Amino acid sequence: MSQTILITGCSSGIGYTCAHGLHKLGYTVFATCKDEVDVKRLQSEGLHAHRLDLCESESLQSALQWMLAKTNGHIDVLFNNGAYGQPGAVEDLSRNVLKEQFETNVFGTQELTNLVIPYMRKQGSGRIIYNSSILGFVAMSYRGAYNASKFAIEGLADTLRLELHESGIKVVLIEPGPIRSQFRQNALAKFLANIDQEHSAHKDIYAKTLSRLQKSGDAPFTLGTDAVLKVLIQAIEAKKPKIRYGVTFPTKLFAVLKRIFPTWLMDTIARKASE
Repeated sequence: MSQTILITGCSSGIGYTCAHGLHKLGYTVFATCKDEVDVKRLQSEGLHAHRLDLCESESLQSALQWMLAKTNGHIDVLFNNGAYGQPGAVEDLSRNVLKEQFETNVFGTQELTNLVIPYMRKQGSGRIIYNSSILGFVAMSYRGAYNASKFAIEGLADTLRLELHESGIKVVLIEPGPIRSQFRQNALAKFLANIDQEHSAHKDIYAKTLSRLQKSGDAPFTLGTDAVLKVLIQAIEAKKPKIRYGVTFPTKLFAVLKRIFPTWLMDTIARKASE
């Protein structure tokens, strides 16, 4: 029997590429996404697909039970990929906007993980793989909501790894830097919807934020989504997977710099990189 994997956030970008890439390699892939139109599209492309909204507990339970019904209660891998980025200065983030960011990126993701753990524990094996970010360990300006959500995911994953040490379940973090996807376009929509630019102390900076989000070209060192697929395969197939897999040069560089540079110098570099 091929390994079974449940993936969130498969409508586009990393999730889409990983779902199709693993399917081609012979994995039994269960692809999920928020909108029914995307579910039907994935089904038409030959994937097992189901609606899963990370903000709805019933949706999480329904999607998981759908998968388990097809696998006789077995799940080898959970790839927590679904997430979005909410741009904006921290002081411009309302309570509700922060809640929305955490509902998807943290609360829903961890609720699904907690639903999966008993099945993996019963099997005595499994892999829980979180798609984090370079912004899960290095903060950058005007990305506070997303920074905080990914810092939270890293904290939960690190704790879970300790708690599941004797269970046979491996917990892995993937930390991409700039990846070519719909992330920037989705972030632009959230910025326009939720940030009051005109009345902000950061109004002048936001002109640059809009310019960055509206650019059609790639940021420096951007890689395609296949770069994450390659690392995901390693995380699944390695007998002893790494705890963290960095993807893209900036992630690997900042991981080293954070260990050796003082905070004031890292702040200077992070401010420059945030522009």
